[in-house]
Amino acid sequence: MDKPSELAANPQIDPAVMKVAWILLIGLLAPLFDTTIMNVAIDTLGTALHASVTTIQWVMTAYLLAIGMVIPISGWAVERYGGKTMWLLALSLFMAGSVLSSLSWNVGSLIAFRVIQGLGGGLMMPIMQTMIVRAAGGEKLGRLMAIVGLPVLIGPILGPVLGGMIIHDLNWRWIFYVNIPVCLIALFLAVRGLPKDDAANQPQKLDLPGLLLLSPGLVLMIFGLTKVSSEQGFSQSSVLVPMITGLLFLMAFGLYGLRKSHHPLIDLRIFKSKSFTASSCLLFISGLSTYAGMLLLPLYYQQVRGESVLASGLLLIPQGIGMLLTRSLAGKLTDTIGSRWVVLCGTLLTLLGTLPFALGAADTSEVLLAVSLIVRGGGLGGLMLPIMATAYEGLAQELIPHASSATRILQQIGGAFGASVFAVILQNQIKTGSTRDITMLNTAYHHTFMWSVGFTILSLLFIAFLPNKRATQS
Repeated sequence: MDKPSELAANPQIDPAVMKVAWILLIGLLAPLFDTTIMNVAIDTLGTALHASVTTIQWVMTAYLLAIGMVIPISGWAVERYGGKTMWLLALSLFMAGSVLSSLSWNVGSLIAFRVIQGLGGGLMMPIMQTMIVRAAGGEKLGRLMAIVGLPVLIGPILGPVLGGMIIHDLNWRWIFYVNIPVCLIALFLAVRGLPKDDAANQPQKLDLPGLLLLSPGLVLMIFGLTKVSSEQGFSQSSVLVPMITGLLFLMAFGLYGLRKSHHPLIDLRIFKSKSFTASSCLLFISGLSTYAGMLLLPLYYQQVRGESVLASGLLLIPQGIGMLLTRSLAGKLTDTIGSRWVVLCGTLLTLLGTLPFALGAADTSEVLLAVSLIVRGGGLGGLMLPIMATAYEGLAQELIPHASSATRILQQIGGAFGASVFAVILQNQIKTGSTRDITMLNTAYHHTFMWSVGFTILSLLFIAFLPNKRATQS
């Protein structure tokens, strides 16, 4: 992994921008580790707090709903109060939620405190993206996104391992204790090192009608998607009613936003950019595929290969290594030749790395699977970062906060949709046979991974709309 000093020494990136980026990235580690640790620790929490599966799932659901509720106001908040102020507030909220969660006395209190965590965590990613892109002035976004993506890559590598260690050796409260020192360090660095940015000279009025349409729409959509797995599909009213209602709210927001010309909650002019629109579609699909891998791969190792939670986390490290290997090259190539060919190569590598899981046997060589994960990780590393960089390409400064909110919304819905769809596909495959039949289980995962391959292939339709430029334009 590149060291901060080495990256800052890069003459093509302003050291002041690098300083801002690294301070923000340290803070972002906390929610990213928290998410990946919670994914492997949820069953342990249910046992420790004597809660049913349905009830303990609300520990995750409440966090996701809080994120959906707060993302829409992130752009307005940065414009109104300034990036530094809002970053400190978001980080403080997340730390307060972590402290309170560690002190929870029952599952109800934990769910309530997870909402506070979600409010902070939901603000952090769009605020960080806005601050970094603005600090860079829209230059060298490929290289910058390669740096911004570091926590996103490190979280899935170390999170499952750390979660497995906590489950195996420590009390469940350590799931939340680990966030506290990271947040304290990040707060200290942010107070000392982040430059003061000017909030809007004229206080901007919050677009309340837009907020009352967009936030409930997102919350209802995410809530419906989180119910898909427990309801065994999309056909139940408990899934369809919130999803359809949420979709109607989002459609109403779209119609309202097209007519709102003065300080809209999210300025829909960003979709006039062909690059942004293509990136948005790819972010949704890639979010779907990425979250599918986060769900399927650990379960595959545990159910088909018979590995423990900790061992499955360790076996996924090669995927993270693959991501780290390609991120710098992907960033440089995006700045020089454009994102089209970089994303195409990343997509093909992701497909190649997924196929052994879709076609292999239950006793497929561990070495082959490890190599496949490196290839798959290399593809993902060359996929997400160029797409994120392209989303901001050519946008005016005042549209950057709106783009940050919109891209985060698309990733959040894509991820929730992906997790729900693949959980249902896997459940439908497994329920036709015995969960003790390894051959049957392996076949079930084969079919589910093939669906992942199919969605990845779908993304090829949008890659042609990404920008392509000659290398001399760097």
